[in-house]
Amino acid sequence: MSVVYLYTRVNYDKEVIKGHILNSGVLKSIISTDKVVIKPNLVQESRIQDGDWEYVITHPVIITSVIELLCDILDSTGKIIVADAPMTGASFSKILSHMPVDEWKNYCLDRKISLEIIDLRDEEWKMASNGIIISRKKLPGDPSGKVIVNMKNDTSEFHNKPKTKQLLYGADYDTKETNAAHNGVDNIYSVSRTVIDADVLINLPKLKTHRKAGITCCLKNLVGINTNKNLLPHHTIGTPKDGGDQFESSSSSVAFESKLTTIAKNVVVRYKWLTPILVPLKKIAIFVWGNNKKTVRSGGWYGNDTLWRMILDLNKVMYYSNGDGTLRDDNYKAKKRYIGIVDGIYGGQGNGPLEPEIMKASLLICGTDPVEIDCVAARIMGFDYRKIPQLIHAFEIKKYPITSSTYKDIICFRDGEEKIALKDFYQYDKPWLAAKGWKGYIEINANNKK
Repeated sequence: MSVVYLYTRVNYDKEVIKGHILNSGVLKSIISTDKVVIKPNLVQESRIQDGDWEYVITHPVIITSVIELLCDILDSTGKIIVADAPMTGASFSKILSHMPVDEWKNYCLDRKISLEIIDLRDEEWKMASNGIIISRKKLPGDPSGKVIVNMKNDTSEFHNKPKTKQLLYGADYDTKETNAAHNGVDNIYSVSRTVIDADVLINLPKLKTHRKAGITCCLKNLVGINTNKNLLPHHTIGTPKDGGDQFESSSSSVAFESKLTTIAKNVVVRYKWLTPILVPLKKIAIFVWGNNKKTVRSGGWYGNDTLWRMILDLNKVMYYSNGDGTLRDDNYKAKKRYIGIVDGIYGGQGNGPLEPEIMKASLLICGTDPVEIDCVAARIMGFDYRKIPQLIHAFEIKKYPITSSTYKDIICFRDGEEKIALKDFYQYDKPWLAAKGWKGYIEINANNKK
């Protein structure tokens, strides 16, 4: 059991943030010769309006604070790497335009500390405004290469997923690649060698709601250590009636939409030159069935029984994988050293993670157990952890555990003084607005339980 540190009334003051991180003691495991990977949430540049990046991606002041603190600990043999795999349709250069990269480099150079900034993706897509892939560009990816990890049988959280004829859907139109990697026996992930080879991972998530996961915090942020996003199952195609979790309804209209979109995507996989036809087709579909703010689709609801399994698998991979793709001993004490620092100063509520409403919560959360941190985050947001699949199932993991706690064990220190058992903890201020497919279900004491 560890302790989660919660700081309230925090703004983006670098010295205050550095002080809170130091006072929490989360950096005490780092030694001078460590290779440290900082994993922020750099999911996507601004898509809505100027300034929205502040509540969509990890704020640069948080990253700067951690870099400067690490420079005080590491010596010339240590190394700092800032790495992430944003959404495939994101521009890494545009994301970095929000960051004081030169300031980071000069600070590290003055202290003779090595600094790298890496886009872990293998590919970048150009997207139409409605999300259709127009073109693809190969990227260098992780300069250290990738690690292929096969979570076979019951080492994976997919081992007990109910069998269905319905296919898993990843990040691309090609479902064959996704389902070849996850076939009932094998569960194959392609992850960054830089992350796997690191001595310490420092996870810097942005606190937001999430259409497919309920919330995104420490656990969900590990999706960004992968290099091939199409190996990540996001939902199961179809309606609940036929074994899918793509939609929450099994109505004839929804079933028709599912079949139509599946056929269209299969056609463009086979005949790539037809891809442009998806742009007008999607516009028509949105007109007929509604956009994602009005209609639950693509696994964006509380009944998504696919995404949480992938999330927990990636956390296992981070903790236990070796550089050759094998797993360490199934021993919690043998896992990778881990630190989580959550940017909840400006967070996102509602239609997260990409188009949320701003939530000025003024919170910073620090700890060394991602499950404990995420449970504290959920409680602060006014959500019941038992209704968030990746949280409740994290406590049930039998092989390669990612927490040693139970929910009742979790202790929170608020503002360095007040010690509170999480089971007695109340949400901060007012409940956050859940994403559409989760609203009325995950809130604590929700009246309209589904």
